[in-house]
Amino acid sequence: MANLKDLRNRISSVGSTMQITSAMKMVSAAKLSKAQDAIAKMRPYADTLKELLQDLSASLDNEANSPFTVEREVKNVLIIAVSSNKGLAGAFNSNIVKQVKTLATGRFKNEKISLAVIGKKAYEVLDSKSYIIDYHNEELVNHIDYKEVASFTEKIMKDFEAETYDQVVLVYNHFKNAGTQIVLTEDFLPIKQDMLDAEAETNQIDYIFEQEKQTIVEELIPKALKMQLFKALRDSIASEHGARMTAMHKATDNAKELRDDLKLSYNKARQAAITNEILEIVAGAEALSD
Repeated sequence: MANLKDLRNRISSVGSTMQITSAMKMVSAAKLSKAQDAIAKMRPYADTLKELLQDLSASLDNEANSPFTVEREVKNVLIIAVSSNKGLAGAFNSNIVKQVKTLATGRFKNEKISLAVIGKKAYEVLDSKSYIIDYHNEELVNHIDYKEVASFTEKIMKDFEAETYDQVVLVYNHFKNAGTQIVLTEDFLPIKQDMLDAEAETNQIDYIFEQEKQTIVEELIPKALKMQLFKALRDSIASEHGARMTAMHKATDNAKELRDDLKLSYNKARQAAITNEILEIVAGAEALSD
């Protein structure tokens, strides 16, 4: 049976761990509340911008000429992978890495794959796997700012326009609720005209234009792309805090269960030690009486 001192040390250690995981859970819950509020406020704008672009594109009868709607033979693919800079969030980051590997060995197995990794954790794993990483940015996760996201998006748009990449896809965790994060893979570039037209067929609105429709569409497409990546980052951050809060909640429960088991073992060991001491005293008394 384990030594009483060792058991006391383990109980103390597990108790300290439980306090840490409990505190981390509360911190993540507070951050989640802010992140959830931010994504909830942003989604209506992003969805309305997408619907507006769809309606305008459909009204142009496939005449929208933009470098970002050009479909080429796919030879070079860029995968934008959004992760976090910190761990202890369950499978949050590993799911992103797993999806990137799935795309590389499945959908794009015959194409040249390059990566744009946002966040430290996915970068550490993917860099060690000898993937080609053209972009790596950790600050977008630490301090999410629309101007920084727009600047990052513009670099990718320029590379697509210069035909460095023929297709760009976006991989990130979509926030459903605190306990559920869904890994999404979205086509980022090119914007497929037939998709826009098909989605807009049942929801066309008769707008009054102050400029030519073509001009407005050309201005809206870059804005929509920047907003798509910005929304993905907001989604990912909310998902990260939700995943970490859930992971720390489970870790706290597991620590409590382990501590209770150790206390039970300690009490049994202590009771056994006391019993042995009593038996020794009784045996000694009987020996003296004889």
